[in-house]
Amino acid sequence: MIFKSLTVADLKKMWEPAAQGNIKKWNQVSPEWPDAPLKLFGPGADSGTFDYFTEAIMGKSKSSRGDFTASEDDNVLVQGISGDKNALGYFGLAYYEENKDKLKLVPIINPKTGQSVFPSEKTVMDGTYQPLSRPIFIYVSKKAAGKPEIKEFVEYYLKNAPKLVKQVKYVPLPAKAYKLVEERFAKSKTGTLFGGEAEVGVKIEDLLKREEKGK
Repeated sequence: MIFKSLTVADLKKMWEPAAQGNIKKWNQVSPEWPDAPLKLFGPGADSGTFDYFTEAIMGKSKSSRGDFTASEDDNVLVQGISGDKNALGYFGLAYYEENKDKLKLVPIINPKTGQSVFPSEKTVMDGTYQPLSRPIFIYVSKKAAGKPEIKEFVEYYLKNAPKLVKQVKYVPLPAKAYKLVEERFAKSKTGTLFGGEAEVGVKIEDLLKREEKGK
C-alpha cells in the first residue's frame, strides 16, 4: 500500500484494542482504500517504541491490538513489511534509513498544523514530525555522578553524542540542548524537564525554553 498520508485517527482505527479481530481489511479503515488484507507489523510489548507509539496514538501506553506480527528485532519487521504489498508497520527511523531501498515512508498529518510530514532528521529536529518523534535521554543519579568514572563518561557522552548519534542514524538534539545539559550536569542540578512523565509531541525547543525560564 502507498498512501499520500495517514492521520492519527487512521492509525488509531488500525491499532487500537477494539480493532483486534474486527479491522482486518484496508477498506474498513477508510472506504476509499482497497478491499485487501490489513497486515500490521510492529515492535513487541517490551519495546520503548511500542510504549511511545501506543501512548501517542491511543493515548495510553501499551494499549494496542494484539493480532499483529510483533518482534523485538527490527530486521524481522523490515523483512515482513517489504515482502507484502498490503503491509504497514512502525519502528525507529534508523531502520528505515538502512532499508530505504525496500520500504516506503508514509507521511503523517501533524494534528496541530494539518500538514503532511515525512519523518526525517530535519522534521524530527524542527519538531514538525508529530506526534511520533520523541527525545531520548540518559538519567544519572546524584550519587553515581559523584564517581569520577561516571562523571568522565557523562562528559564524554555529551561532548561526542552529536557525532555518535548520527553514526547509528539517530537524530541528534540541537547543539543548544547539549550545552544546557552540560551546564545542568556541572551544577549537579537534579530533576527532569518532563516533570516525571514523558510527554507526547513535546518539542526540544519547548524543553529548552522551560530550562531557560528555570535558571
